[in-house]
Amino acid sequence: MKVHHLNCGSMRKIEPTYEGPRPAHTVAHCLLVETDRDGLVLVETGLGLGDVGDPAGSLAADWTEMVEPVLDPAETAVRQVERLGHAPADVRHILLTHLDVDHSGGLPDFPDARVHVLEEELAAAVAEAPSRRYRPAHWAHRPRWTTYEPGAGEEWLGFGGVRQPHGLPPEFLLVPLGGHSAGHAAVAVRDGGRWLLHAGDAYFYHGELRAREPEPHPLLDIVQTGAQVDAELRLRNRDRLRALVRDHAGEVEVFSAHDPWELERYGAASAGE
Repeated sequence: MKVHHLNCGSMRKIEPTYEGPRPAHTVAHCLLVETDRDGLVLVETGLGLGDVGDPAGSLAADWTEMVEPVLDPAETAVRQVERLGHAPADVRHILLTHLDVDHSGGLPDFPDARVHVLEEELAAAVAEAPSRRYRPAHWAHRPRWTTYEPGAGEEWLGFGGVRQPHGLPPEFLLVPLGGHSAGHAAVAVRDGGRWLLHAGDAYFYHGELRAREPEPHPLLDIVQTGAQVDAELRLRNRDRLRALVRDHAGEVEVFSAHDPWELERYGAASAGE
């Protein structure tokens, strides 16, 4: 397998909480995985062409005002897939941490893909939409949903209820990681001798995973606490990620959806950087 780290949607520029890294736009960190037998697998979709072309019709006005998306069509997942020499139809599976607007916006650009998400998340999105976080335009094309019930699954590095997505090999896992949204999950991808764990919005800033005392980003923490559906569960899962990083540093690399400095580890950057 080959894993590409993509930024599929630059948003508001922020500064780090310490000297060194330069200010950067927050990102929509996605993965594009080239498999030997199962085509392309996209982890998250960021913002899509519909969001870029018609933000007033696709995105909530208050969300756009708060987040300040750059809305560059070149950053959409579908355009990046094409630049890598693939067709949109080559994306056969999409794994989502959750259905917030900046994670699901690219779904309409891959109408034939099988979309994997926890059952609780899809139910919440359908019930609450339209809202700031859930936008019906992102699933008006009737995606090929594959959902997973809570409670079932295996254990993986201390996390329970873990599911192998249907139709994909054991190198892909959905790891329930609730608190941010009703059915939030992380996505684990086996990349050679290590696991990559895309933690979605389980945390927003790399300082939160520091071994001693978590250090949230002051601006991102406003967004994080405003969106959470279960604060206690979110913080408990964040601390479990801290323990994972501490105890399994050689086995797993953990990153979140919006931290630009985490994305820079993998050679990608946000707009204008």
